[in-house]
Amino acid sequence: MAPRANWKGFLKVAELSCPVGLYTAASTSDRISFHTINRATGNRIRREFVDAETGKLVERDDQVKGYELSEGEHVVLEPEEIAAAIPESDKVLAVAAFLPCAEIDDVYFDKPYYLAPASRPGQEAFTLIRDALAAGKVAAIARTVLFRRMRSLLIRPHGQGLLATTLNFDYEVRSAEAAFKDIAAVRIEPEMLDLARHIIQTKTGTFDPAAFDDRYEAALEELVKAKSEGRKLPARRAPKREKVVDLMRALRESAKAGKAKRAPAPKRKAG
Repeated sequence: MAPRANWKGFLKVAELSCPVGLYTAASTSDRISFHTINRATGNRIRREFVDAETGKLVERDDQVKGYELSEGEHVVLEPEEIAAAIPESDKVLAVAAFLPCAEIDDVYFDKPYYLAPASRPGQEAFTLIRDALAAGKVAAIARTVLFRRMRSLLIRPHGQGLLATTLNFDYEVRSAEAAFKDIAAVRIEPEMLDLARHIIQTKTGTFDPAAFDDRYEAALEELVKAKSEGRKLPARRAPKREKVVDLMRALRESAKAGKAKRAPAPKRKAG
């Protein structure tokens, strides 16, 4: 069964346009999810909205959005007022600029989508845009109303199609200064740096996403299976506590371990 597009519209570069569809590139729908259960009856628990002061149930028609101005004081917004404030969607993914692929900081990346032609007649124009981006080694910045919000997207070639990544707004990205302000200036000895480079070289590889398993998800699956079969899981071992060791000694031991792993097996003598 072909995937269903999350959004359909037109990709527009100057006067060139083609019909396209956005498809989810990453999803958490396959993760294990839980219901909240009443331990006494085994029945599912239903979530209801109650008035914080009176404790009485509030019906859906009486629930409205409110923005807090000060404690206990809100501006109430009716659904039609919010709907009127949302920008009109013209279903056009209009490219505003082109820039080198590596120019945007990854911290601005939000969610990836696959961008593909929505009809056969538009495939030629789509292919032209894709190949032109690849040949120029550039990405396109485009804007459109997506899921009721104006969004900016970074569009890059990806296999036979395009990858469109929604971007965080500047006000959503926090400054790194607060996180890094307590990092002290430390002088690293040249020998330490050489050893660290050597360790990196011995562990250099390629990215294989299939090699990284979700241990938490696997543990939950095993727990659910064991409980449903009436089995008990073995007690989990306490995590090993890492000892604080001399940094130079740790680097040298790591370098030796890397050499031992890379050493070729001795050849057998012909008998």
